[in-house]
Order: sequence, then C-alpha cells, then structure tokens
Amino acid sequence: MSASGVTRSFRPSGGVPVDVLRGVDLDVYPGELVALVGSSGSGKSALLALLAGFDEPDGGAVRLPEGAPAWSVLAVLPQSFGLFEELTLEENAAAPLLFGPAGGDPAEALDRAGTILDRLGVGALARRYPAEISLGQRQRVALARALVVRPTLLLADEPTAHLDHRTIEVVVDLLLEYTAGGGACLVATHDPAITRRADRRLQMKDGAVVDVGGNGF
Repeated sequence: MSASGVTRSFRPSGGVPVDVLRGVDLDVYPGELVALVGSSGSGKSALLALLAGFDEPDGGAVRLPEGAPAWSVLAVLPQSFGLFEELTLEENAAAPLLFGPAGGDPAEALDRAGTILDRLGVGALARRYPAEISLGQRQRVALARALVVRPTLLLADEPTAHLDHRTIEVVVDLLLEYTAGGGACLVATHDPAITRRADRRLQMKDGAVVDVGGNGF
C-alpha cells in the first residue's frame, strides 16, 4: 500500500480550514508491521480513514495492494470497534465470512473466528453479546473480525488502548504472525509494546509523515 502527496483539510463550524494532512507520502510493504506514532490530534486517525477509504483526500493518491480478491485486500480495526449488537461475539468475529462476498461454509467461518477469539482470551465468551462484555473484550473481538479474512493489508487504530499488559503482548504476537505470513500492517499507536517490536516506525508531525526507521523507544 502506498500514499503519495495526500492532503486533507477540515473546516470547523464557522471557522477557517485546518490542514490536517499536508502532502503525506508513505509505503507499507508485505511482511512488515509499521507503527504510526505521533501526539494526539496529529492526524493519525484522519490518515487511516483515508487509507481505509472512509474519507477522500483533497489531493494526492492512495494505492491499495493488488493481486488478491477485493474482499480480502483490506481489513480495518477502528477505535469505535463497530460490532453488531444483535450478533454473538463469534458471529461478529466471523461476520466478514458469514455475510461478506467471501461466502463459504458457516461452520468453518465460525470455527476460524473461534480459534482467533481463543488466542485473544475471549473464546469462552463466544456466545455472549457485545452488551455483555467489557470495552477491552470488545476490542479483541473487533481484532478477531479484522484478521479472520486473512487480509492483504490491516489498518489498526490504537488496537491495544483498552487492554492489560499480558493481552497486549498476545495482540502484538498475533500481528507479527500475520505479517510473517505476508500481510502488511499499519498501526496507529501510542503503545511502546507495539513500537518496540514493529519493523518500522513512521511519525506524524505537522501534517506529514517522517520515516524514523527501525524499532525502539
């Protein structure tokens, strides 16, 4: 995935336009976990929304990976999670396979989702509904849903924000397994548990992205 010269501005009600993204250039390659860091309000979430296709840039271009079925190219883990309240946790995790273009056997879809939920420590809650679980557990279900289709590219916005240290390490292990299998992952994060294990770090500053190299801090 790549972005070239991406710009985006927003106009607050009755105010002047604010330039949030100013000519962003970035590349995320298969097999790497990239941490996108920066202070709150630096534009990380705005950039992920553009890369995910939830918003459109004022200028520049975004290019997604090619060579895979359209439904499996991109998966997104937003901060809002976006779970369906009327579905069980395992149905939420399997939703892209149960209701998306992928089709397939429902039992196999639920089994695959259940395996990921088990890894994330919420498999025992699979038959519960989102209203019956904690915020951190919801976040893990949303991650399972993002990984269940084995996407070419995963965009994750603060995927460990509501998790304890032990669960954070499990999440990072899963993300690294995903990239080791050839996936590309861009994670907006403040979490040093992710940044120290990421293959590369990008920093948002003044509406642009600076590649600050390998892991650390």
